Amino acid sequence: MQKIKSATDYRNELESRGALPEGFSTGFTGLTFSPTELGSDQVMEMNLSMLMLDKPTTVFAGTFTKNLFPGAPVLLCRKRLENDRFRGIIINNKIANVCIETGVEDSEELLKAAAVQLGCSPDELMASSTGVIGWRLPVNEMINALPSAVESLRSNSRRNAVELAERIMTTDSFPKLRSRSVCGGRITAVAKGAGMIEPNMATMLCFIITDLSISRDELREMLPPIVGETFNRISVDSDQSTSDMVIAASSDRKPCADKAEFRKALYEVCSELAEDIVRNGEGTGHVIRVTVDGAASVEEASAIGKALVNSPLVKTAIAGNDPNVGRFASSIGDYCGNNGIKLPVDKMEISLGGELIFSGGGFCMTPAKEFRLAAYLSECGTIPEHKGWPVHEKTVNIDINIGMGNSRSTILGSDLTHEYVRENADYRT
Repeated sequence: MQKIKSATDYRNELESRGALPEGFSTGFTGLTFSPTELGSDQVMEMNLSMLMLDKPTTVFAGTFTKNLFPGAPVLLCRKRLENDRFRGIIINNKIANVCIETGVEDSEELLKAAAVQLGCSPDELMASSTGVIGWRLPVNEMINALPSAVESLRSNSRRNAVELAERIMTTDSFPKLRSRSVCGGRITAVAKGAGMIEPNMATMLCFIITDLSISRDELREMLPPIVGETFNRISVDSDQSTSDMVIAASSDRKPCADKAEFRKALYEVCSELAEDIVRNGEGTGHVIRVTVDGAASVEEASAIGKALVNSPLVKTAIAGNDPNVGRFASSIGDYCGNNGIKLPVDKMEISLGGELIFSGGGFCMTPAKEFRLAAYLSECGTIPEHKGWPVHEKTVNIDINIGMGNSRSTILGSDLTHEYVRENADYRT
């Protein structure tokens, strides 16, 4: 991506990559409501978005949060995956619809009303909600807004996913959209997520659409491992959301001659969106890329990498452009020691920004190296309060070889800043 200098530049970049695959359209509307849980007349705004196929498809797949308090839309979508046909998904921001006694019933009521407007079966529709946990959806207001959303759907001739990426945001500071042209067709995907992010398939939503012909079984075989290799290897704040979901669908319009190329493109789109989510993390000033090599298994490498990016001491040191490398070794040793991993310390190596900082059982730092690494961290950072677009795509690169095996994994994380605390302290107010 070329260097972006303004929100307008970034939106133009997104529009250049945001064309919808054949057979899809989007519609939007806004509404206002007063949350009953606040006990006041405070008025809030909500976006209601539709991502629809022109005709129902049999080719769709999904992966969902493993949080034991899943949102009502997650429960509903899991059941919908068993159905034969899929027509589209209705998405709202502001309220997550989690742990509400009438949550599933509320989502179903909304989908039934939408189905009447769209002329399809409610069983062909899915729901997705993101926002505050513990509030009930303003169902009546949402149903009253549906005709406007459907009118937008039918009149939306631009067929670009940019507005969808914008409308599903909550605390996100910029929209996230990636795409690939492959095998004569197209894959386009949008995602949202900035806080409560350590997916395990936060709040993380991703919608992937393609016009390439691929079987239902092939898509359902491809999606889970790709999600595991991309979205499940990121962490902003180590909290797994109640609402995480990745939904993929094909309009089955164009032949796909090379399934390997399709899988590669699907992986690239998901990988780029995963990094976008971390870069867009609440209060993020640095994106941290930890590569763990020499592990006994991929799972072990991933766990060690996550231990590092989830360490508050590591995160705050990087936020302050402080190459406090002792914290790196401490977090690795803490995780391994408490999980029965017999780490050969004398074989382990750690590098920061390509410079060796630990080897042969000890640190190899000098005052000059401290100065260079502090400058490196500063160069990789951005102002956490910055909103609207990603200033650059630089990452703080930490490479670890633990000298135990041949497995490798890369984990993406973020630092921890005052801005993260402020955003989450003020989230509902």
